[in-house]
Amino acid sequence: MSDSAYDIVDGVGKMNLEWVQQVLADTYWAPGVSIAEVRKAAEHSSLVVGAFYRGRQVAYLRVVSDFSTFGWISDVIVSPEHQGKGLARAMVRHALRHPEHQGFRRWVLKTRDAHGVYEECGFRMLPDPEEWMVHDPREGDGPR
Repeated sequence: MSDSAYDIVDGVGKMNLEWVQQVLADTYWAPGVSIAEVRKAAEHSSLVVGAFYRGRQVAYLRVVSDFSTFGWISDVIVSPEHQGKGLARAMVRHALRHPEHQGFRRWVLKTRDAHGVYEECGFRMLPDPEEWMVHDPREGDGPR
């Protein structure tokens, strides 16, 4: 990231969650998400990171973790007018280097179209995807 007008910060209290909700609600992975869901997700995440341009939030991500073995990077968003400036990479690197997120056995994330961004941060395709499973209660999956 080359523009010094950008600041990368963390902490729920520093985020503009209304802006986050508006942007996330238009994504393929969280269509129509409510402000209550965004607020709850942020408050219960181990870390939230934002990029600000001249004091205005223009990017966001959150980390779900047990603070010991596992971290999941989620909800990475960058305003269209600020894409291509390295903000997603800068936020991911901030999360990976955060002192409370050291010593993990595994970091994961899911992306449809930004593989190159995350590969530059050290991510690679799952070496054993056949071992991963998913449970989606929205599809009627339930305990038997």
